[in-house]
Amino acid sequence: MIDRSELEKFLIKFRQEMHRFPELSNQEFNTTEKIRNVLEKNGIDCLDTGLKTGLCANIKGDHPGKTIALRADIDALPILEQSGVSYASEYPGVMHACGHDLHTSVLLGAAILLQEQKSNLHGEVKILFQAAEETGVGAKAVLESGSLNEVEAIFGFHNDPSLPVGTLGTKSGALTAAVDRFEIQIKARGAHAAKPHEGRDPMLVIAQIIQAFQPLVSREITPDSHAVVSITQVHSGSTWNVIPEQAMLEGTVRTFSRENRTYIEARIRTILDSLARLHEVEIELLWYGNCPSVFNDERLTTLSLTCAKEVMTETKIVKETAIGEDFAYYQEQIPGSFVMIGSGGPYELHDPRFRVDDAMISQAVDYFVLLAKTYLAPTS
Repeated sequence: MIDRSELEKFLIKFRQEMHRFPELSNQEFNTTEKIRNVLEKNGIDCLDTGLKTGLCANIKGDHPGKTIALRADIDALPILEQSGVSYASEYPGVMHACGHDLHTSVLLGAAILLQEQKSNLHGEVKILFQAAEETGVGAKAVLESGSLNEVEAIFGFHNDPSLPVGTLGTKSGALTAAVDRFEIQIKARGAHAAKPHEGRDPMLVIAQIIQAFQPLVSREITPDSHAVVSITQVHSGSTWNVIPEQAMLEGTVRTFSRENRTYIEARIRTILDSLARLHEVEIELLWYGNCPSVFNDERLTTLSLTCAKEVMTETKIVKETAIGEDFAYYQEQIPGSFVMIGSGGPYELHDPRFRVDDAMISQAVDYFVLLAKTYLAPTS
């Protein structure tokens, strides 16, 4: 019988060690081996996925049944840590500023307990430690590997610093946003700043692009759509007395429905084509479609909340959030439910001061163990 107190101490130690040595997306080689070592020491089989980083473990119950997956992400971010914790990153400019070290430790704990209880387990649980979530390509690589071909339902979570420790929040339907990135290249005609009529000023085009994009959200889609269009970079010119030849803008679109995602991209293209003709310049749009919206299955989300009420301090229905999460790719092929579990704050995700409260680990482990056992329990 596993000593729960000792397990909790181990998981906290593992998380803090993982925090000290973070690895960026698709570079999680040491992280993968550390996870593998823990799994194998506990008699848990690791599958051959063919992926260079990340891994998938399999816990096969002693009784036949369905197959589910539990997923955690393992990569870090290119951020210089300013958290002040004693176990801060030893790799300058790389940090677990999104809590993937916490996610990994929680599912390691769940895997260890499920393995211990496999004599009473019906079916199989795949524990997925996914690489490259931050770049939006990790989930697609897992799906392409075929590792989840037999999975009937998939469950995942993200820590939420805005929720107190012990609180689990989720909702059916859209929970996170679809994420798209755009880059706009403007090719105009330079001139002396004293003779603007001899050129085609890209600065004027920039100004009109920024103005034209704002009504996309405020006037063209319904107020309850919660879409976001943000221009985050503008670059042009090199000196004070020359009208430049070129300009670049970059930004992001966040949407919660396929209809709005398609509509906004189409409208951006129309706006840019019109402005190019109006100002007699060339405008090129580079559109980088990223992950879709996490869209929770209603039945599985009801199950998630039911299980959470037994082991968490509080459960709540939360509002959708405009962050991106590549768990959404799994849900395009497999029914799934994704939840947010409070990590205590005070700093938001991707903040260089971000830190989590390790007290949340134990309840989160219990939640996933109960969730897996409940879903797999045979029906009469």
